[in-house]
Amino acid sequence: MAVIFSGIQPSGNLTLGNYLGALRNFSKIQDGNECYYCVVNQHAITVPQDPKLLHQRTRELAAIYLASGLDPDKSTLFVQSEVPEHALLGWMMITSSYVGELERMTQYKDKAAKQGDSIPAGLLTYPPLMAADILLYQTNFVPVGDDQKQHLEITRNLAQRFNRLYGEDIFTVPDIYLGQDGTRVMSLQEPTKKMSKSDDNETATIYLLDEPKAIEKKIKRAQTDSENSVHYDKEQKPGISNLIEILSALTDQTHEQVEAAYVGKGYGAFKKDVAEAIISTLEPIQQRYRQLVSEPELDDILDKGAAKAHAKASLTYEKACKAMGLFRK
Repeated sequence: MAVIFSGIQPSGNLTLGNYLGALRNFSKIQDGNECYYCVVNQHAITVPQDPKLLHQRTRELAAIYLASGLDPDKSTLFVQSEVPEHALLGWMMITSSYVGELERMTQYKDKAAKQGDSIPAGLLTYPPLMAADILLYQTNFVPVGDDQKQHLEITRNLAQRFNRLYGEDIFTVPDIYLGQDGTRVMSLQEPTKKMSKSDDNETATIYLLDEPKAIEKKIKRAQTDSENSVHYDKEQKPGISNLIEILSALTDQTHEQVEAAYVGKGYGAFKKDVAEAIISTLEPIQQRYRQLVSEPELDDILDKGAAKAHAKASLTYEKACKAMGLFRK
């Protein structure tokens, strides 16, 4: 049984891309694996947050995890700040890191460039905290996208460095989880860019909690081309190819099957079906989300998840403390 860890920040509304690229796969891999899924709210505060909004989004994200198919009897779902070992081991990972390797992180450079002269230190030390998140559970595999591969690499480096200095069996060195069949969903308005929950143009993004009419409008306005021919070509037809990717993922059809279904039909009929497929997929997720988000059931699941996560995390943390000499008796 492999140990799998993944975390998502409660820093915005999750998108169709988050669901197809990650969330729906989490429910698939929870059978036969020991899975830990975390709302990483301490990562969110590496940039300023509205406290009330962060609290609200933390709860909403946990509800979306469950509504998307996570079974709390099979997976451990918890909030990062409710397991103190994350921050405690995070400091130990910071002391094991080098400023140069942290400054080379692509996400740090991109985000720091937007901060001007006031760069939060948390942006720089984000990767060691992420390493702590993963290493606490003796994780074997981490499902990550392309934008997180560099962070996993520094996690591996820190684990190997710590083991080399303090004992070869302190941390399991994690690998990227390659078994997922995640779909990379692109922006509806700039289909050469990834769909983003932080896009200023909301018509570019389908959010998991969007109303049906909003979804229909966004898909109707999605960028295509003048050919009026539904076929897959990412270079010449990125907009249509993106919609084909979405419909294929939602209906378990190949690109060729989608193309065959729309021979002689225009983009209007195709877009209508894409919108309907999205709406029918998100409807039960939204319904379950509304049942959970304000109910004691969600608190009960998160309380139990935090207790279970703490039980495992504390073992690793104590082991690392003893190895480093951070103990009195």
